[in-house]
Parts: sequence; C-alpha cells; structure tokens
Amino acid sequence: MSARAPSTTSHRLGFAVKVLGEGGLPSHDTRRWQSGPHLRHSLECLRAILDYLQRHDVRMYRMATALAPYASHPQLNQFHDQVAECARELADVGDAVRARDVRLSTHPGQYTVLNSEDPGVRDAAVAELEVQASLLDAMGLGPEAVVVLHVGGMAGGKRAACDRFLAGFERLSQRARARLTIENDDRSFGTADVVALARRAGIRVVWDVLHHRCHDPEGIDDRAALAAALATWPRDTVPKIHYSSPRLDVEERKVREGRRVRRRIVLPQLRAHADLVDPIGFEHFLRDARAGRDFDVMLEAKAKDLALLRLREQLERRGLRGEAGRLVVPTA
Repeated sequence: MSARAPSTTSHRLGFAVKVLGEGGLPSHDTRRWQSGPHLRHSLECLRAILDYLQRHDVRMYRMATALAPYASHPQLNQFHDQVAECARELADVGDAVRARDVRLSTHPGQYTVLNSEDPGVRDAAVAELEVQASLLDAMGLGPEAVVVLHVGGMAGGKRAACDRFLAGFERLSQRARARLTIENDDRSFGTADVVALARRAGIRVVWDVLHHRCHDPEGIDDRAALAAALATWPRDTVPKIHYSSPRLDVEERKVREGRRVRRRIVLPQLRAHADLVDPIGFEHFLRDARAGRDFDVMLEAKAKDLALLRLREQLERRGLRGEAGRLVVPTA
C-alpha cells in the first residue's frame, strides 16, 4: 500500500494600508476637509496599489479606513455622498480586484466603538460601519471582503458590554451586518468571548494570534482557538486571521531631569507588533494548525509590504512554495 500524500492548506498573505516598497505609495487622499478631499482621489491611490500588488503577486490587502474622507462625519454633510458619486469608479476597481483575485478588507480604528455607553460615539460607529460596507458593496465584492471590528469597551462588565454591542449591531443595515466581523483583543475580549458573541450575532470571527497569546484567560491552545474561530465562517467562504510577531528590540529614549538629559532603555510591551514576522514561528504555526481548510493571513507587521515580501522569501528558502499568490503548506 502506498503512503498517503500529505494534506496541504493554502493561504493568501496580506498587509495593511501603507506601501513602503518602491519608494512608497499613498494609500488614500489625506488632505484636510478644507482642501476638499474626495474618494475619487483615494481610488487613484488604490489603483496604483493594486498594480503594485500585481507586480509582487500579493493577493490580499487592507484598505485605509479613510478611503472616503469624512464620509461619516456628522457635521460635514458635503462628504456624505462620495460612494454614490463614485459608483462607476468603484465598480471598475471591483472588476480589477476580482480579475486579480485580490482579497480586500477594512478595519476601523479605536474610535469606532459600537458598544460605547456614549450615544454620540455609538451613532458615529454605526455611520462609519455603513460607509465601509457601502464601499465594499459598490465594488461588487463577495463575502470574503469584510469589515473587522473590536468588540469595544468593558464598562459595566463583560455581559453588559456584549449586550450593548448586540444592540449596536441591530442598528446596522443588513448589508453592514453581512460585512461585519469581530476580532479578539489583547486586554478584554479573548477568543472565547468573541466566539460566543459571534454565535449570538450570527457573524464571523477574525482571530488574532498575538492578541490570543497576550490575553487567553481560558487557556485555549492555538489549534483549538483557531478551529473555534474558523468554525464561525461558512464552509464556502475562506476565513481570515491576523498574525504578527511581538516586538523584541529595546529603545533608547532621552529623559529630561531638570537641566540634564539622561538616556534610558525602554523594554517593549509584549503586545507591540514587530517590524518583521518571525519566519520560523510562522512556519511552525501554519504546519501545526491542522485546520482542515484554507484560510488567509493578514500580517500586522510594522514594515508592511516589506515584511510580507521578506517573509515569503525566507519561507521559500525553508521549503514552502508559493502558488498562484498563495502559500502552500503541508499540514500532516
């Protein structure tokens, strides 16, 4: 009897927002509102980035949240119709994205808090999530194109915080709910929390490996945590996760003490992202995952695209090959 061939999984690798290679590329129109920034200019930036991804065979990218500048700002109504105004341009970009098999996503930042106790903050979060969903819809992208969000604050305890999140979630349109995913964080809502909340809401979990290793009160091993997160995704949709290595280098900072300036060594926090990704740790993680399905990996490294390109080069030297923009990994 011949030996069974080892099973494999494939993974698109992506990076977030900034392009540092080839001298750098702007991610979106960053002008202040007084200068009249617009989504049409951001889409020109995105097209240039898509060309860069094509040149380097990268099939996953997180867009800037401010792609449509001020589109959710409550007082700047003149910016609210940008998605409709750029419907044709967005559809054209979406055609290019699908033709090149690129997976896009967005990740609103710390000020988008759907479970805030402040009604104004909640209103702003709903408006922002609607804008993000409308962008992905206008591009005609499938269910893999998601909006990633943290659960939010812990005011009133975890149960109350989750209930507020669900109340905020109910305020979203059906299209925004369909795009929304939640991510475990490194302080408050661990993997078990977000998986349970995702089941209540009927949404998906984007599992962050470093966050889990920093905050895992239930003591769930990586393989089980990954399996629980992937199980929130339908079988016909490829899940995604976040991966980064912890920062290990020390900093030297100047501290003024009266008239004197001293230098002191500052050690990094465990949760801080490193510039690059440890290729050995990443390889071992993927080989050990045994997920039984493909999943994509957003690399949250400070060196952005340069970290991805370096990691691919190092993994190839270690015997992991790329195929059609995906990393192929034997898992057994």
